[in-house]
Amino acid sequence: MIQYIDQQLIVSKTINFENAEQVYQAGLKHIQQHQNFPLVVDLAQLENGNTLSLAVLVQWLRQTPERKGLHFKNVSEKMLKIIQASHLQDDLKLI
Repeated sequence: MIQYIDQQLIVSKTINFENAEQVYQAGLKHIQQHQNFPLVVDLAQLENGNTLSLAVLVQWLRQTPERKGLHFKNVSEKMLKIIQASHLQDDLKLI
C-alpha cells in the first residue's frame, strides 16, 4: 500500500474502511522519519481515489512542518474533483 522509493511516498491500490488506519500509520511512519520537506506523495498507483483517501492525505499533511510538507503528484481526475468539491485545492500542493 505504501512504499518509500526515491524519496517519495508511493500510494498504491485502494484506501477503504478496512485498511485506512493501516495506510495512515504506514505513511505517518515514513513522514516522521523524513528530514527534508516537502515530501512528494505519488498517487499514480492509487486505484480508487475517494473521500476516505483524501482524508488520509489530509491527516498526513497535518503531521508535517507548518502543515505544508507534502506535495501530491499524479492526482487522478476523480480525486481532483473531490479536492475541489472539498475546497482543499489551496491547501494541497499538486504537482
